[in-house]
Amino acid sequence: MVPDIFQAAVQCIAANDPAEKLRLTHAAAEAFRAGKLAVPEDVPAPEAIGAPGRPARPRLVLPREVPQRGLGSVEGRAAFLHAIAHIEFNAINLAWDAVYRFRGLPQAYYHDWVGVADDEARHFAMLSKRLGDLGFAYGDFDAHNGLWEMAEKTADSGLRRMALVPRVLEARGLDVTPGMIARLRLNDDDASADILEVILREEVAHVAAGSRWYHWYCERAGLAPGREFIRLVRETVRGGVRGPFNRPARLAAGFEEDEIRSLETLE
Repeated sequence: MVPDIFQAAVQCIAANDPAEKLRLTHAAAEAFRAGKLAVPEDVPAPEAIGAPGRPARPRLVLPREVPQRGLGSVEGRAAFLHAIAHIEFNAINLAWDAVYRFRGLPQAYYHDWVGVADDEARHFAMLSKRLGDLGFAYGDFDAHNGLWEMAEKTADSGLRRMALVPRVLEARGLDVTPGMIARLRLNDDDASADILEVILREEVAHVAAGSRWYHWYCERAGLAPGREFIRLVRETVRGGVRGPFNRPARLAAGFEEDEIRSLETLE
């Protein structure tokens, strides 16, 4: 077994085969919860990770090149679930990168993000099984790399990472997933909708972890969290953050009403 959580994180990120990435993630999370993986204090700075391990497929294309399909056909629903599975696969790497990259933080920080990695691996497994039930597999459709690109852009700042990955990219899922669930049920795909219900419920907690540590960084830097968040969104996210917003879920995930109102008026 690897001796510490940082080396375990690198091992999980580097795994190319999805099944191996899931196995390593669950094993590392279990070992960490059992106190068998330390968070060392005297360690060198993290090295750059150019790209996480991933299988040869899916083929990565620009976001605009990923075709939009309706949910009225089995293939359309499979393509939709594949897109969600790809997000969850990337989210495993993002959570482990949050563990690996940012050093010297409270123990609770590492507990949060190891737990997120474990959840995201379980979500990916649920979606992969459902894809198999429909006659498809992860890799059968094209995908894009937007989530990991944001990880690279925020690699130098824990504050920016917490603001822009959990509270922008992942929070978007809180807004759109209820509508996705409704559309799946309208197309008599309750099995897929039930999976998304689980993911939505647990993603609220993941975004809340991002909010918690974003506020921790802001307090340490003497910044007003709401004002700084909107400044970072204006600076980084072209076109702002698209609504409408799932207010109850965002409030449960640590957003303030003022932040949501500011997001609604961004241009």
